[in-house]
Amino acid sequence: QVQLVESGGGLVQTGGSLRLSCTASGRTLRRDVMAWFRQAPGMKREFVATISMTGTTSYYADSVKGRFTISRDNAKNTMSLQMNSLTPEDTAVYYCSAGGYINNGIYYGGDLWGQGTQVTVSS
Repeated sequence: QVQLVESGGGLVQTGGSLRLSCTASGRTLRRDVMAWFRQAPGMKREFVATISMTGTTSYYADSVKGRFTISRDNAKNTMSLQMNSLTPEDTAVYYCSAGGYINNGIYYGGDLWGQGTQVTVSS
């Protein structure tokens, strides 16, 4: 069974940092474009960041640019999201995805999604 599992979420104060990880099982991800999304309560799921198959190209939503860094380790079949300077507006469930494509700096069409990890930023 192919699975993506997110980890690393938690509660942090404004200005703090968290590092999320996404680990795959049952499938190698080195040929997949991958991405992070988030969904706040009552809101639609929104794109956060995406990274190319080799990890050489990445794109970010304007709201996280300069604060978040996406990376991947294909040897370990993992992807990460380093989140710095967190604010309460970053509070959401964060999801990783694989198997989509990038168009104009946005990720679309992922066929594999994790179950999400909660990030809560207190003021």
